[in-house]
Amino acid sequence: MARMTMIEAIRDALDLAMGADDRVVVFGEDVGYFGGVFRCTAGLQRKYGPTRCFDAPINESGIVGAAIGMAAYGLRPVVEIQFADYAYPAYDQIVSEAARLRYRSAGEFTCPLVVRMPAGGGIFGGQTHSQSPEALFTHVSGLKVVVPSNPQDAKGLLLSAIADPDPVIFLEPKRLYNGPFDGHHDRPITAWKAHDLGEVPEGPHAVPLGQAVTRRPGNAVTVLTWGTMVHVALAATEETGIDAEVIDLRTLLPLDLPAIVASVSRTGRCLVLHEATLTSGFGAELAALVQTECFWHLEAPVRRVAGWDTPYPYVHEWNYFPGPARVGAALRELVEV
Repeated sequence: MARMTMIEAIRDALDLAMGADDRVVVFGEDVGYFGGVFRCTAGLQRKYGPTRCFDAPINESGIVGAAIGMAAYGLRPVVEIQFADYAYPAYDQIVSEAARLRYRSAGEFTCPLVVRMPAGGGIFGGQTHSQSPEALFTHVSGLKVVVPSNPQDAKGLLLSAIADPDPVIFLEPKRLYNGPFDGHHDRPITAWKAHDLGEVPEGPHAVPLGQAVTRRPGNAVTVLTWGTMVHVALAATEETGIDAEVIDLRTLLPLDLPAIVASVSRTGRCLVLHEATLTSGFGAELAALVQTECFWHLEAPVRRVAGWDTPYPYVHEWNYFPGPARVGAALRELVEV
């Protein structure tokens, strides 16, 4: 085991994948020589050369379009969209080409492509550097969508994504890139210490796609969440003393529905927590699934806590985040029903 930040774990996964398979190529804006805006690819061009790790023009559609062609011809490209907010110019390529290639060709071609995107807030990036667009990709048949919450999973899930024969959207929470974060902006979330996952296995380490994990067992209410909000949920349960079960989904597509059903059927209550905008967020799909699959077990309506339905604020981002106070209040309301 080695102590790593999420940035280091992602870099380690890319290094291992490139070393094991010369079909793996890594590229994107500033990815090669500079090593990426967040330094996730630092040193890879020097180690593997400019044909394996290289810079691309500021053209997200071109980056993903070129990668789709590479994947169709047998390479395994891993591309970085500098911020998830910049994915929209590439959305047509992802949806109309990458996600459809296997089906459209009757299996003759596949698209083993990973699109890495730093996502979410926490760096005062404002409305064009802080979005969480996972719902835009979970709506697309043919894609897989992954959001790690810690360095260990970041490495294991990324290695599994690179090995996958189909396109994977890999969203990396920027707020978690460098380790424990300040959930209240003025004091640390102590739950991180109790659930510290900064220890990362050295060498090959795969975390299967489509498997959720219980971060905290409980009997009073189930919290379904992913990414940064896993740690907010843990902090809220610690501060309220409510016996909540915190489920880290890790993979939104494919979704581990059996794990969700088992937990909610036992607790009888469910809170869905995400950083992205509330309206039409992925939490709505989860709420609908819980309502359908667990109706006769529910003791209270399914509750959602999410980001505000506004463009992402710059000055007030710590109010925009669903923090432990908002989550704690929702948990109290649920258990009182």
